[in-house]
Amino acid sequence: MTEKKVTWLELFYDLLFVAAVSKASHVLLHVEDETLSLETLGKFVLIFIPIWWAWVGQTLFVNRFGQDSVSHRIFLIIQLFFVLIMTASLSVDFDATYHSFLIGYIGLRVMTAVQYHYAHAKEEGHLRATARYFGTRFWIGLAISACSLFFDSWVRYAVLYAGIALDIILPLTGRKILLKTPTNTHHLLERFSLFALILLGESVVSILAVLQSSTWTPESVTFAALAFVLIIAMWWQYYDNLEKKVDKHVQTAGQTIIYGHLFIFLSLCTIAATIQLLFLNKLHYELMVNLFFGSVALYFASTTLVFHVYRHKQHRLGIFQLSLLVALLACLYILDRVFHVSNVLMMGEMALFFAVYAKITT
Repeated sequence: MTEKKVTWLELFYDLLFVAAVSKASHVLLHVEDETLSLETLGKFVLIFIPIWWAWVGQTLFVNRFGQDSVSHRIFLIIQLFFVLIMTASLSVDFDATYHSFLIGYIGLRVMTAVQYHYAHAKEEGHLRATARYFGTRFWIGLAISACSLFFDSWVRYAVLYAGIALDIILPLTGRKILLKTPTNTHHLLERFSLFALILLGESVVSILAVLQSSTWTPESVTFAALAFVLIIAMWWQYYDNLEKKVDKHVQTAGQTIIYGHLFIFLSLCTIAATIQLLFLNKLHYELMVNLFFGSVALYFASTTLVFHVYRHKQHRLGIFQLSLLVALLACLYILDRVFHVSNVLMMGEMALFFAVYAKITT
């Protein structure tokens, strides 16, 4: 399989999407009476998924069919306009801006579906069959989601996500077709890892917010330093695995990368928000512990799964190594539930876990 490079326009495209994800993540900072409600968490996830899926849809098209041509650039530039509309519509009061958000999302997905029709007209063999599969079926989900305009309250969101859910399962139901036109693993991993890198930068922004929100005391500086160690350890673990342990020439439908990174991206966003919430003591202690450890556990599980599937066999983790990491995280969680530890100590525990995770896996 020949290596396919990420273009500069793709990187610019990713930056605008990360801006949308960053704005969606600010929903997690909306705390009332030291409580982050399930409604707020659910709202974040429900806002995040359409953004993620719109980005994934175009990323997969580019992976199989994209060429750095004038027509391809025009399609991407038009999509960037819809990304701006969608991003401008994101807020805690999502109901008030729902219509403009839907216009942005539907516009993005329509452009991707149209591109598949163009590819179907030009390609032959298995690539033509793949383009036809997506180009015809994506319109069904689009039509269902568009019908949400005719409803109010929770029914509106049920209809929207019914269409999105149908879209999301299409690669799974068409797996036999897609295996005949496997993804370019090198390109796909590069796109997802670059997106993850920019999201990891959101955690650095959280450190800056911590330092700017208070006077520079030994406690605040120590907290920021430990948060920085945590982020560096996350970066080290993820990208050392990517560069040294992963077989980028394996041919698959790429679905472990695609769906696994949904949870990696979600956890990166929640970890970034948690850094701020932990330092500012905005949440009840038990809720803070559950949110922080839950975010880390989600990141650990999803990165372990993705890299396990694509690692060279000799580099895959054994039962002992996995058990050690799970035991360490579980012991730290139990410790923090039994004893009321400071926010600095809790951040130090997470930095320790990720340092061990990086050491064992790289």
